[in-house]
Amino acid sequence: MSRRVVFAPDSFKGTVDAADAAAALARGWRSASPGDDLVQRPMADGGEGTLDAFAASVPGAERVALTVAPPAPGSRAVGTSWLRLPDGTAVVELAATCGLGLVDPLQPLDAHTSGFGEAIAAALDAGATRLLLGLGGSASSDGGTGALAVLGARFLDGDGRPVLLGSRGLASVASVDLSGLRALPPGGVLILGDVTNPLLGPLGAAAVFGPQKGADPATVEVLEANLARLADAVAAALPAGSSDGAAPGASPGAALASAPGAGAAGGTGFGLLAWGASMGAGARLVAEAVGLADALAGADLVVTGEGRFDGQSEAGKAPTEVAALARAAGVPVALVAGSITADASAFSASASLTDLAGSGAAAMADPARWLEAAGAALACS
Repeated sequence: MSRRVVFAPDSFKGTVDAADAAAALARGWRSASPGDDLVQRPMADGGEGTLDAFAASVPGAERVALTVAPPAPGSRAVGTSWLRLPDGTAVVELAATCGLGLVDPLQPLDAHTSGFGEAIAAALDAGATRLLLGLGGSASSDGGTGALAVLGARFLDGDGRPVLLGSRGLASVASVDLSGLRALPPGGVLILGDVTNPLLGPLGAAAVFGPQKGADPATVEVLEANLARLADAVAAALPAGSSDGAAPGASPGAALASAPGAGAAGGTGFGLLAWGASMGAGARLVAEAVGLADALAGADLVVTGEGRFDGQSEAGKAPTEVAALARAAGVPVALVAGSITADASAFSASASLTDLAGSGAAAMADPARWLEAAGAALACS
């Protein structure tokens, strides 16, 4: 009896994109069970691959090419694109403008988000009536100041001069002027976030994500101090009562810094919230765009996955959203990941590429091969 199986992985960051991961899993499954009905719905959560997911699933979507500023000193200008949807919405992905894969070697103190701001500005100049901004996979920890500066904000030192780009410049921020920021488009700005972390503290941008951007423990402390200084300066620039839902007595800046998702993309979530953007769940919105719920109707199994399944995976990542939709539809869920370091007992089956390949290095050297192996193993389980 044939089975209907849906493959809905996120990208395996730095090795294979979501579409190629879904295809490799399906090839492996078909090699072991050729009579099954296989459906591919590659996913994203606001990070790498978000633009591709919308482009593949929204009829009439159009890529608009542009070149943006290098994301760090010594890097090259980035050829990228934003996506125009038929209703006038523009999708802009931070990872495609200043992501981790665009900075080598990593520069946690000097990487910045200017290129992201240039892509946003280009979409607005082209008449975008609404913005969907994918956050995730950033190389920077500048609190979004590079992007906001392109959009008209000013971040000044004690002498009234613009500070340097990147986190390093935040150490000298004395004042912030948001009055020159471009107006939001008529339909607003929605952040497609992949995490719920606040800006500061042990669960904040520096502590949790700084090491992924190349920061050692001492540098993490510098990043944290610089983001705290930025938060104070932004708080002084915001009018009283500008933050909805703030605790009684809390300043607008404190409310924004503690908002879920403010720590996304090195604090870019915080910067965009200060602009007036709203926070959304990236994985849920991508799932809607790709029609995942409809694809699950009548399915016998859904296979999801990502590069590393860890403690952060439960905070808005694509596999968690896929699993929630599948369980609501009464469909079992299997997990494939490059490595699995968190409890995966909630899944009906799981496969680690590291275990199949014998090491993480071997898995990363040929991810398509081991994704195929994972698909075949799950088909036989």
